[in-house]
Amino acid sequence: MSLRQVLFSTLGAIGIAAMAVAVPAPAGAQQAAVQIDNDDIGGVVTGANGPEAGVWVIAETTELPTKYAKIVVTDDQGRYVIPDLPNANYQVWVRGYGLVDSPKVRAKPGQQLNLTAVPAPNERVAAQYYPAIYWYAMMKIPPEKDFGGSTEIPKNITRETWRQRMGNVDCIGCHQLGQESTRTIPAQFGEFKTGAEAWMRRISSGQTGEFMVNRIAGQLSGVPFKYFGDWTDRVAKGELPKSKPPRPQGVERNVVVTSWEWGTEKQFTHDLISSDRRYPTVNSYGPLYGSPEYSSDEMPILDPKTHKVTFFKMPVADPNAPESFGPPFHASAIAKPTQPSAYWGEEKIWSQRANNHNGMFDKNGRVWFAAAVRGFDNPAFCKKGSDHPSAKVFPLEQSGRQVAMLDPKTMKYSFIDTCFGTHHPQFGYDADNTLWLSGTGVVAGWVNTKVWDETGDAAKAQGWAPFVLDTSGNGKVDEWSEPGQPAQAGKDMRIAGSGPYAVMPHPTDGSVWYTLNIFAGTPGFLRFDPKTKLSEFYAIPKDGIGVRGGDIDKNGVVWGSGSNGTLISFDRRKCKGPLNGPAATGNHCPEGFAYYKYPGPAFEGFENGSAEASYYTWVDHHNTVGLGENVPISTANLNDGFAALKDGQMIMLRIPYPLSFFAKGLDGRIDDPNAGWKGRGLWSTNGDRTPWLKEGGKGAKPRAVHIQMRPDPLAH
Repeated sequence: MSLRQVLFSTLGAIGIAAMAVAVPAPAGAQQAAVQIDNDDIGGVVTGANGPEAGVWVIAETTELPTKYAKIVVTDDQGRYVIPDLPNANYQVWVRGYGLVDSPKVRAKPGQQLNLTAVPAPNERVAAQYYPAIYWYAMMKIPPEKDFGGSTEIPKNITRETWRQRMGNVDCIGCHQLGQESTRTIPAQFGEFKTGAEAWMRRISSGQTGEFMVNRIAGQLSGVPFKYFGDWTDRVAKGELPKSKPPRPQGVERNVVVTSWEWGTEKQFTHDLISSDRRYPTVNSYGPLYGSPEYSSDEMPILDPKTHKVTFFKMPVADPNAPESFGPPFHASAIAKPTQPSAYWGEEKIWSQRANNHNGMFDKNGRVWFAAAVRGFDNPAFCKKGSDHPSAKVFPLEQSGRQVAMLDPKTMKYSFIDTCFGTHHPQFGYDADNTLWLSGTGVVAGWVNTKVWDETGDAAKAQGWAPFVLDTSGNGKVDEWSEPGQPAQAGKDMRIAGSGPYAVMPHPTDGSVWYTLNIFAGTPGFLRFDPKTKLSEFYAIPKDGIGVRGGDIDKNGVVWGSGSNGTLISFDRRKCKGPLNGPAATGNHCPEGFAYYKYPGPAFEGFENGSAEASYYTWVDHHNTVGLGENVPISTANLNDGFAALKDGQMIMLRIPYPLSFFAKGLDGRIDDPNAGWKGRGLWSTNGDRTPWLKEGGKGAKPRAVHIQMRPDPLAH
């Protein structure tokens, strides 16, 4: 049953309630009125049993330059205040677990508006509003006995590998599984004998079809088709989630969510950036810059003050540069759909060259991007025979993406051609404002922006070094053994794999940390010392399975989105043994790791965990969101929002509308340090590759969101 069907099926039930849900409070009910200003809407939400606590009140308008919505949560007496609304007419309604959406009521700022919640007529209807994780947790995981080569599951695939692939590495790296569009099969595909056949057809659709099929049918021998098919077959027969989501509690009711549509209906926006991580008042009240990665060269820019969206077409230095699709570096999209999409047919909806993946502000208000500026082949200064200091040590032949910089004051877009690939940028804390990058492959890569500003010479400004463990134990880089070779006495050891994913400059000691080997190789945290050019590697213990995006706190503790449904931390200060030498190859500090369970249900057989598949973790150094300093916040990709770890407890920051919110990153900004909660907030955007799969369907656009924490649910 779709959300649209839910609304029509309950029309009769809510018709009577609609006549009394949203009239100005009569004189006899003034004691229930809440205090509001002329730019607020406030009132009380009641249900059949009295006040409805912990439900959302949503106000949305199409009268501003882009579609705009603001969402708040009711307090324990059912009261709400939607603060600081731009002048417009709004549609206002109630959404909550155990309910169906109430009729939308027209209202304006300055109005007292009491609303009546509408109970769901049955459990099946209620479940249509649950976050995706409650449905995805119904997926079955093969039993332990099926691994090891005794079944069609490849012998090299362990149960931990399977969980990693079903977690935050494969499908959920791009999509929110469990949402309505993924737990059902599009009728446009036709009829199939089994759910497995339906899934074979589904994942061959569109411009990523070839790579999805290669992953599932090739590397996993097609076995997941059976499990995906069984899951959607059971859903189609009426099976429901075994658990129900709790309504927001405590400080979760203080959340104010503001959202703006931006981008286009065919464009996914991987990330946005609002400020400098180190100096969060940079770009205060200013525009947000999006990264549309594979989908488009049209960078969306949102001005949250005027609610206007504009686009900047990102150029490349070489007008003949190829589209950034396909191998060898970006093996997750191709130029032509493999099979027709249920939504776009055989249309090629993505076309780009700049491949802007992720941005970062510097303290001067300029935005630096991991973006392609040319084709794959590196210039001569990167290669063997060059006199570049880094090339002499470790020459590089190709890079799939480089660095670009946009100066918003002039809108000048500059190219910084790097020999190493790029993925996520992050500024260090040194006097040179060094920009560190992930996605650099087998090397650490950096750009000295002070040198670049002084010379405009990309070759002089950049450097790179291979990841070498000090297994000789003498504190300097020696001759090393190559990856995959046995350790050799007296030699260091070079390590490789799929390379660094998240990049995390240490706030005080000058080191740079990474999450390493997300897609291939042993996953873990890696520390690189720019002074010695030596690395340290700390492998994720087996029970942690793996890690994806991560960040470092002000104390030097690193945090990562774990593949086992937990937030993983690693504290190097807890290590008891030597941090270099022949034994320091990854498994030498298990005591440094800790796990914190994400919210939500678990897969059957893993009841102590969570099926959450978090994509990225970010640490709020400066209390930009209002939960305090040094709070790690993870994308809760199956929970429609974010999960913050505060005093050992997880706090859910949920975006309930449109359903299926899925972020790949987050960013904090302080617009006015003297304005209390109104002067700060968390920024993010829908980052899933398929905005047409979320609530609203085809035609829905990504949304940028601003999350703020009030001191109480009625603050305005």
